[in-house]
Amino acid sequence: MKAYKPKFKYSREKISEYIPNRLFIVAILPMLMAGCSFNSMFLVPDPIPKQAKKATIITPENRDTLNLHIGAKFQPTFTDNHNVTLELDYKIESVLFDNQQGNTLNGWVMTPHYNYNGTTLVFLHGNAGNITTHYPTVIPLVKRGFKVFIFDYSGFGFSEGKATRDNVLADANAALDYWKNRKTPNTKNLVIYGQSLGGHLAVTIAERNQDKIDGLVIEGAFSSHKDIAAETAGIFGKIFVAEKYSALESIQSYKKPLLIIHSTDDKIIPLEMGKKLFEKANDPKAFFRIQKCHMCGTRYYANNIASKIKQMIKSPAAGN
Repeated sequence: MKAYKPKFKYSREKISEYIPNRLFIVAILPMLMAGCSFNSMFLVPDPIPKQAKKATIITPENRDTLNLHIGAKFQPTFTDNHNVTLELDYKIESVLFDNQQGNTLNGWVMTPHYNYNGTTLVFLHGNAGNITTHYPTVIPLVKRGFKVFIFDYSGFGFSEGKATRDNVLADANAALDYWKNRKTPNTKNLVIYGQSLGGHLAVTIAERNQDKIDGLVIEGAFSSHKDIAAETAGIFGKIFVAEKYSALESIQSYKKPLLIIHSTDDKIIPLEMGKKLFEKANDPKAFFRIQKCHMCGTRYYANNIASKIKQMIKSPAAGN
């Protein structure tokens, strides 16, 4: 039995994982001019070996150590340090689905046992780690009655393929289509929730699939690839990073309800980028300014966020 120990314990993205510093940019200019890809600057996948049977996870709230046991079809179960199976407030179902490239992707459907409110969140995580490091982010929302479908992009976790910006876009589309085609009873509303890189990606997915969703939530998202490149690498970053797709452009065509969450203490993605997206967005929209760290909204403001999502989907625009 092989054990897998995640490299990222409740991963928090580092700005250096997005774009190298200015000195490094200057050093690699010849490679850039030769067509070197910037994908690796935006995506830092943490794959899990297919043969892995066990992982060690440290919870963010109280730093408890949990053991994640991986079964058939990557189905997870959890035990404590005494190997006692944990009784959870929710059910986790591991699912497999394919993207357009034919790569098999892995996701978890997290369903509350007793208080499901009829709203499902398709969750797009950030640029690093994998499902084992990001799933604690959505637990507070599951406990408050939301069903959450969280998945790994190509090259992350158990998902096949290579992590590229083109692939994560295709992966997010595939995840949304999978959920829409899945026969799931009692699902009344579907909302896309994206954090950080996933927040930027979520805007484009939502804009292109407005007829399939009822709302969009983005937390700690950057406004465009060029904006975050310029923020950390100056003019060279902005020049040499290909945009491919831009939240700042997509948000201007998005018409469904929108909630933008951004922290004043965010050291990774500046608050100004969240405000920039909000200014370009159409009504109905809301901006929830919080404090604390990057991608920490659900950890500290779960009640507020849950309430705002419920309020958002009541908008007449949600069902249009």
